Amino acid sequence: MSLQYALLNDTSWQSQTDWQTPDTPFMSFAFWQALADTGAIGEQAGWLPIFILVHRVDDDAEDTALHPVAVMPVFIKGHHRGEFVFDHSWAEAYARYGVDYYPRLVTSVPYTPITGQRLWLAKGETLTTDIIKAAIAGVDDIAQQVGASSWHGLFVTPELATIATASMPNDIEIAHLLAVQDNGLESPALDMPILERQGCQFLWQNKDLLQDCQPFADFEAFLATLKAKKRKTIRAERRKVAEQGIICQRKCGDAITDEDWKAFYHCYVMTYAVRGQQPYLTIDFFMILAATMSEHLMLAQALDGSGEIIASSLFLYDDRHSENATLYGRYWGALGEYDSLHFELCYYQGIEFAIEQGLIYFDPGTQGEHKLVRGFIPTKTHSIHRIYDPRFVPAIANFCAQDREHMAQYRQQAFEALPFNADNMPDFDTNT
Repeated sequence: MSLQYALLNDTSWQSQTDWQTPDTPFMSFAFWQALADTGAIGEQAGWLPIFILVHRVDDDAEDTALHPVAVMPVFIKGHHRGEFVFDHSWAEAYARYGVDYYPRLVTSVPYTPITGQRLWLAKGETLTTDIIKAAIAGVDDIAQQVGASSWHGLFVTPELATIATASMPNDIEIAHLLAVQDNGLESPALDMPILERQGCQFLWQNKDLLQDCQPFADFEAFLATLKAKKRKTIRAERRKVAEQGIICQRKCGDAITDEDWKAFYHCYVMTYAVRGQQPYLTIDFFMILAATMSEHLMLAQALDGSGEIIASSLFLYDDRHSENATLYGRYWGALGEYDSLHFELCYYQGIEFAIEQGLIYFDPGTQGEHKLVRGFIPTKTHSIHRIYDPRFVPAIANFCAQDREHMAQYRQQAFEALPFNADNMPDFDTNT
């Protein structure tokens, strides 16, 4: 039996076998269908999808039917919007040498900086080196057909990053390539490596170290793990919200009404309007989510003294019984400036909900040291990259190596700034 790939422009593959439940709601078929149905992905959006179907073939059999094993999405892109891993400096380097950096290929969940699987696996399958090799062969095929400069797998799992970078040349080979180029000599032939970059996001953990890592009993139990000054700051922020006459509430699933969705979207649009931008996602996108995956939705709302909704924050979450069940903070907006309301609606309401639901983690989204001082732990993220022009490989490989070293130092420094008291300080793990 061998693995081969096929390139598909539609999602007909979804009905060809039974698929495993993905590790996050963002890889569910319903989420991707909502993106497609509302134009968030597609040619007009600049996210043109191709699906690489990896299938098993019996070399000795006359049966030519496809036996699906895995599918990996790849987007053909002429821009960087909605990615959250930035390679603008690479594009600028290409431009300085008169080389086209576009189109480029991207494997990610559009507009979503959440770590997770980037392949759908058929039931009974596990991610293997052979599956990744077949998928990468499909990526290379697409790149050759469209003249892409590169491929970028964003917010991939550590497992995928480890398997994919196995073909990466070692430091000696990269150093040799650099030396050859510095001497003006022709570079030796080399299969293009998979290069890894690492980033840092902040993840809240529902683990009380004083109670054998059991989930927190309530928000006050979480506060008890922080240094006194930090506890005081958080309590003061929550008090400021109440003193403005603002009441916060949470709704889940079918309890979120059409009027709630309209109010949420009005707030969401304001996040972009203040920067003179248009939102990536439409009201129809969110209404489709409400209709097709309501069991994964939680909406936190802030109401003024007259009962009007003045801010909203939308979260998605895993089934509480799933492995590493996580709450994901994704979309937020407010109709005005309110002291400490962003912290309340995007972080503290999320922490309370995660504790109530028994979720293990809370991922509030990308960026922000302001999360660090509120008990969100610095956590490593991974992206993988394949550069097709060998002239740029050594320099970009060197960039990635230096970037990984810088991010490791940053995570260490961020970890040392965590607000926990001595008895509740988690151990620093260079692998996470």
